[in-house]
Amino acid sequence: QTCALPISIAQGRPRAWQVLFRRLTRERDWDRQPAPDAATLVRISRGYTPSNERRSTTRYVADVTYIFNREAVSRVLRDANIPFTQSAVRQILLVPMSPGFADGPWAQALSSPSLRGGVVPYVVPSAADNPELVGLNFNTASWSNVAAAAGRIKANEAALVQAVYANDKVTVTIRRLGEGEAPTKTFVEVPLMQTLGTTYPAAAQEAIAAMEDLWKAHLVINFNTRGTLTADVQVDSLNQWGQIQSALAGLDNITNVQVIAMDLGYARLSIAYLGTQDQLRDAMGDQ
Repeated sequence: QTCALPISIAQGRPRAWQVLFRRLTRERDWDRQPAPDAATLVRISRGYTPSNERRSTTRYVADVTYIFNREAVSRVLRDANIPFTQSAVRQILLVPMSPGFADGPWAQALSSPSLRGGVVPYVVPSAADNPELVGLNFNTASWSNVAAAAGRIKANEAALVQAVYANDKVTVTIRRLGEGEAPTKTFVEVPLMQTLGTTYPAAAQEAIAAMEDLWKAHLVINFNTRGTLTADVQVDSLNQWGQIQSALAGLDNITNVQVIAMDLGYARLSIAYLGTQDQLRDAMGDQ
């Protein structure tokens, strides 16, 4: 029992590293996952928390939550030149469609508790949303068509997730909608497993993975890509100026802010940032 505990914890750490890596990166980069040795994994970790422990004289079994050092993980990924996200995704509205909006087997599959806890937290519409969404057209729907339902859960993004059966497969297409943004799409195909009812759970799992990758495309930052821009900011008070400085300081992809000049009611700033200007704009909008 004395030896089983540290051996089990050490064996679980590489698996935890893989789970963390896949949460932070796009699927296209998963085959580039760095493989730190055991000593490095310990060094970039902050500890672990076991639960549901089961012990014997020769075995140790538990559910273990591993905690990693954020800065150390960032260094490993930057050294490997792998884009990753450090931003948490806000809750979104997920609208099941098959092919139109319906509260049926497809919606139930997407609502499965086993799919929760991923990178993109989501809420499936409630019965109160049905009158607003029942006539939704997957290909032409805009943000205004889902804004009311999204607003009830305080979401500013939505995913239309449509499942269509044809030619012995289920094609799931995800359409991302956001306020003031152009829609983006992705899809995944799942072979039919006997019936639609037995296929939907696997299709839902693939759909959530594809949806998360679609969202990551907007969030991942290549921390070896850098830029600088000059911004003129209107400032109405010292209090507002302090709020602006605090907001800029809270953004992970801003590395430096310098005041170039100030005039009555205005400040000119030089902002050094990581990633692209679009990613900087999105981060600043959230902040």
